[in-house]
Amino acid sequence: MNHNDTRSGARQDTWYREQDCSLDDFLAVLRPRPEDSDLRFAAEIRQHIPIYDCRELGRDLDAPSRRRDLQTEWTEVMNHGAGVLVLESAFADTTPIDEATKVFEAIIHDEREAGTAVGDHFAKAGANDRIWNAQEKLCLRAPAVFARYYANAVLVAAAEAWLGPYFQVTSQINVVRPGGAAQQAHRDYHLGFQSVAQAERYPAHVHTMSPFLTLQGAVVHSDMPVESGPTRLLPFSQRYAAGYLAWRREDFRAYFESHFVQLPLKKGDAIFFNPALFHAAGSNQTSSIQRMANLLQMSSAYGRAMESLNRARMCEVMYPLLQQNLASQQMTVVEVDAVIASCAEGYPFPTNLDRDPPVGGLAPESQQELFRRALRESWAPERFTGELRRQDARREA
Repeated sequence: MNHNDTRSGARQDTWYREQDCSLDDFLAVLRPRPEDSDLRFAAEIRQHIPIYDCRELGRDLDAPSRRRDLQTEWTEVMNHGAGVLVLESAFADTTPIDEATKVFEAIIHDEREAGTAVGDHFAKAGANDRIWNAQEKLCLRAPAVFARYYANAVLVAAAEAWLGPYFQVTSQINVVRPGGAAQQAHRDYHLGFQSVAQAERYPAHVHTMSPFLTLQGAVVHSDMPVESGPTRLLPFSQRYAAGYLAWRREDFRAYFESHFVQLPLKKGDAIFFNPALFHAAGSNQTSSIQRMANLLQMSSAYGRAMESLNRARMCEVMYPLLQQNLASQQMTVVEVDAVIASCAEGYPFPTNLDRDPPVGGLAPESQQELFRRALRESWAPERFTGELRRQDARREA
């Protein structure tokens, strides 16, 4: 069954299944195409990855027509090309990087002293250092540093190329200490944070849509020779349409482990990639380099509902009624699930990952999952209300 990208002309299945994923189909989309190297603005291409020298892009970013042409090229690279690009010297002056690094190191120290539990999505928790919600923490602790850091037109241009205007920025600091192990190959948020069973419930067009809701990036806070473990990348892998189901399979992971590429990066560089690209943080094999990156996750303005609802209050009101209707068999489980879907929040994000970490999985428990668990375990309404409010409190900034 061919699960190549939509440009291949292959019939697109309405639903993807992990068991139908084909390594042969995957390999077919990894082959470079002539247009992948036909790039007007790139300074060079290394291991299929375009490199842009931001010191040479000032005129292109300042002139509206040339800016649009540059952004079009970036979009093509991330959508149909290598899926990843490097912006060398995105911070020509690295002073804001150094200032922010000092703040982040202080936050790491304070959170260690406080015994803050930090989970991770694709690596062993506690092996390195991570700051969840680094965006808000930097802003509140050092607003002047925050302003100098994010007053960067290159970051804005990259985000707008993929997402358009009004995007939202969140970030997490990741520090990989000497000896820190590599992550497993994966795809990213949204569908990349779903289990196989959950991802199979989404139709094919949602698999196509998911990468366009976010842009993944990183600002480099320390020089990263290859031995320090910069991100492992598999160029063109975002082209495989069923990849959100394939990345956990051993045959796909084995291929990634034997074919990924890594590029050395310097402090002040930035890297951006399609969240559907197969990637993983590398292992730090040095004895002295503390590899730090500010992981940027930029989200589309369109990933929001029109109205804000007090769904917790709605759940409190509905729980005793649904519990009673289930017990008296006035409603079936299917009917109750339909009501829960209409009142409770089904998605666990956004959340405060300091207090609500992804312990035991890729995502915290959602409001709907809590609701269903309470019904299965026959909680008293008072207990459900208490747990619901504690969940809400954990999610607050």
